[in-house]
Amino acid sequence: MTDAQNVSAAAAGTAVAPIPAERLPRHVAIVMDGNGRWAEQRHRPRTFGHRAGVKAVRATVESCVRLRIPALTLFAFSSENWARPPSEVRALMVLFLKALDREVDQLHDNGVRLRFIGDPTAFPPDLQDRMRATVERTAGNSVLSLNVASNYGGRWDIAQAARRAALEVAAGRLDPAAIDARVLGGFMSLADLPDPDLFIRTGGDHRVSNFLLWQIAYAELYFTEVLWPDFDERCLQRALADFARRERRFGKTGAQLRAEAGP
Repeated sequence: MTDAQNVSAAAAGTAVAPIPAERLPRHVAIVMDGNGRWAEQRHRPRTFGHRAGVKAVRATVESCVRLRIPALTLFAFSSENWARPPSEVRALMVLFLKALDREVDQLHDNGVRLRFIGDPTAFPPDLQDRMRATVERTAGNSVLSLNVASNYGGRWDIAQAARRAALEVAAGRLDPAAIDARVLGGFMSLADLPDPDLFIRTGGDHRVSNFLLWQIAYAELYFTEVLWPDFDERCLQRALADFARRERRFGKTGAQLRAEAGP
């Protein structure tokens, strides 16, 4: 049995039952929270936690590749994060550049397609150039779609989709009467991917923080107290096992789902 057919994990010494491939999510979205608190617990600057968080990103990407989970979206830098201390923002920009340079070869070799969602125009020009180059280099890969939300907000995403739809209407290419959830969804970020099945937030807070507001309408939410730098393969496996146990009804009743599944 392959890794995609069987996730066998030991969480706190307890074995997790094998998870069939069809019970794994097609798309995982993660709010990577807790870097700063992780560093503070160790009496180190917050930037130390952000550097440690890069290792957790690497481990999560490798796990998704190994399990053949098709899509992973990570909340790296929100549109609200500009309000943080300028020194921390500058350090994050430098870390972002270094991580791109260091990781792009391995991402490409592993068949990962990297892209960014959000408004990149506020980033320094050299970082924008590096982001574009990484996207172009990995564009032909298909093992994993890794989407990094940078200067992103869910409300921004909905607003830009509405703006794009309005431009199509103004150009005469779209009938306003034809705009429904499906049509507007086609203008959203990640419109070419299935919506996230599993939303994970580390760090103990129980909120979505303006992340993929449109796309997570029917996602299963999973919250963990684990701070992001400590989120390893076993933590991901626990989240996947929890997801596999849930009944996803999408507005239907459990009886309807069982009847559709047949004997």
